[in-house]
Amino acid sequence: MPSAPPADVPVVLVCGDDEAAVKERARELFARWGGGQQLGDEILDGAVGTVADALAVLERLEEALQTLPLPGATKIVWLRNCSFLGGERPGDSPAVTEALSRLAEQLRRFDWRGVRLLISAGKVDRRRSLYKVIAYIGHIETPAGWSPDGRDWPEQAALWARTRLRQAGFDIEEDALTRLVTSVGPSPALLRSELEKLQLFVAPRKRIQLDDVATICVHNRTAQAFALADALGARDLNRALHCLDDERRSTAGERDRAGLGLLYGLVTKVRAMLLARELAAQGWVHPRLEYHAFKSRLEKLPPDLFPSDRRLNPLALHPFVSHKALRDAQNYSRSELVRAMKELLECNRALVGSRLDPTLLLQQLLVRIIGRKRPAAEAHRTTDRS
Repeated sequence: MPSAPPADVPVVLVCGDDEAAVKERARELFARWGGGQQLGDEILDGAVGTVADALAVLERLEEALQTLPLPGATKIVWLRNCSFLGGERPGDSPAVTEALSRLAEQLRRFDWRGVRLLISAGKVDRRRSLYKVIAYIGHIETPAGWSPDGRDWPEQAALWARTRLRQAGFDIEEDALTRLVTSVGPSPALLRSELEKLQLFVAPRKRIQLDDVATICVHNRTAQAFALADALGARDLNRALHCLDDERRSTAGERDRAGLGLLYGLVTKVRAMLLARELAAQGWVHPRLEYHAFKSRLEKLPPDLFPSDRRLNPLALHPFVSHKALRDAQNYSRSELVRAMKELLECNRALVGSRLDPTLLLQQLLVRIIGRKRPAAEAHRTTDRS
C-alpha cells in the first residue's frame, strides 16, 4: 500500500495507465486530507475532449486556488480525471500547452498557506514544466495496478480487501477471502464493489463467511480460470461444472483457445498441490498454519534444497498460492493428485489432436479427477497414509 505523502507538501499528482488504481489512490488521499468535509473544498472534473473545455477547466482551477479558505481551515482542491496532461488531444494543443506552462509558474510562486491541490490523471508528459514543478514543490505517485500476469497480485488483492474490511469494522474467513480474490480477479474497482455488496449482505453480522462470498459475488472474466482451479482444489464438482459452463457461454466462438487456457490453469493448480503436499510431508510446513506463519517458514528454507527447474520448485510459487494449494491438497491423496496429472496430460492431447468438443472433454476430465467428494474423516485418513 502506498505510503502517505509528506505532510507539508501542498500539491500531489497521482497519475498512471491503470485508471482504477489512480482513482482509488486519489480518493484515498482526498479522504485522508479531510476533503469534502467542509465548505470551500472544490472538485473539478478534468475529463474533457476539446481544447475549449480544457482551457475552461484550467481557468476554473485558477479561480478555485485564488478563492480564500475559511478562517482556520485548509481548503482542498481536487482536479480529478484530468485528460489533457499527456501528449494526446487536447493536451497537444499549443493553447493548452501554454496554459499548462502558466499554471506551472503559478503553482511555483503560489502561497500555499491553507490550500492543498490534488490532481489525478492518466498519462502525463514528464517533459512539461507542470510535471517538473509538482515534482519540486510537491509529491508525485504512479500507483501500479494488479496484472493477471503478475506473481504477487493475489496477495496484494487479499491484503487490500482485508484492510478495507477492517477499516469498515468487518472480518473475513481465510477461505472466504481466497474465494473472493480468485472470483473477482485483479480488478481493484470490481473488488471494491464486491466488498460493498458483501458488507450490505451480511449486516448486521460482522464476519464474512465462505457461503456469503459464494452467494453474492460475481465472477470476473479474467478470474474464471482461477475460479475453476479453485473449485477443483475444493473438490467441488458442482461448482467446477458451473464455472466451466460460465466460461463456455462467455467464450462462444473461441472455445478451442479457452479450453487450453482452462486446462493449463488446472495443470498449474494440481502441480501446486503436489509441491505443497511434499513440503508438508517433509515437515517444513503444516496445513493449519496461518498465512503469515506459513510464509515465514518458506522464507527460512534454503533455496539449494530444491530443483532449479521452476516447475518442480515449490519456492518458485508465490506463498499465497502455495498456502491455498496446501489446504486444498488435503482434499486429495497423493496418488489421486499424481493420477490427476496423468488425466490432464491425456486431456491436453485430446484437445490438441482431436475434433471433440473442448467443453465435453473438460467436463469428463473434472468428473474423473474430482469424482465423489470424500467425507472429512475419510480424507483425513487418506492424507495421513499418503
